[in-house]
Amino acid sequence: MADYKNLDTIDWSAVTEHMHENGYCLLPKIVHDDACNALINSYDNSAFYRKTIVMERYRFGSGEYKYFQYPLPDLIQNIRESIYPKLATIANKWMQVLHIDKTFPDSFSELQVLCHANNQTKPTVLILKYGKGGFNTLHQDLYGEIFFPMQLVLFLNEPEVDYQGGEFVLMQQTPRAQSKAIVLKPKKGDILIFTTNFRPVKRSKGYYRANMKHGVSEIHEGNRCTLGIIFHDALS
Repeated sequence: MADYKNLDTIDWSAVTEHMHENGYCLLPKIVHDDACNALINSYDNSAFYRKTIVMERYRFGSGEYKYFQYPLPDLIQNIRESIYPKLATIANKWMQVLHIDKTFPDSFSELQVLCHANNQTKPTVLILKYGKGGFNTLHQDLYGEIFFPMQLVLFLNEPEVDYQGGEFVLMQQTPRAQSKAIVLKPKKGDILIFTTNFRPVKRSKGYYRANMKHGVSEIHEGNRCTLGIIFHDALS
């Protein structure tokens, strides 16, 4: 049995509409429980990772995360390659309506070529682990001049069973207005697509650019693990 749901069965037209309207979209029950458990269990296997970050050291929050090294596990690489072309179409529409002179390539391999040409060669996929009291401050995952405006997070364990609290938070900053908080609690195996740094918002005359950040609220009990799938690479 495959580790994840056939991505071609997803209604990508509905995903596209939801991304245009909200800047995020939840894909429920994509990755099977056994595959989620395997990723959690591999957390202590140093062979998979290139770098470990203790969040407190950099005031990023409280918890720890590890960057994978190439080659990525097949599950991650396949999801990265399969979902990217669907999102590139959305991203290019965003650039068009915001009058940004930028076009993203159709395939993930072409995006990697672009990153590597700009000295961005380090993988940015990461696994995050939080215990009681853990949290992640609001931030954006950019890593260099070349960045793709959408990313994924895979939820590896079950809220209200494996942990309490730990909601995923999106903060939309509206020009000349108060910020809007969006609080989500996806389940184990769900993938959340969300904007990396901004999204277009329609107004009476065209669109404006709304900046967005993301983070994680405090974990009250248990352990919370997620996998962040970012499409662009980091500077070498």
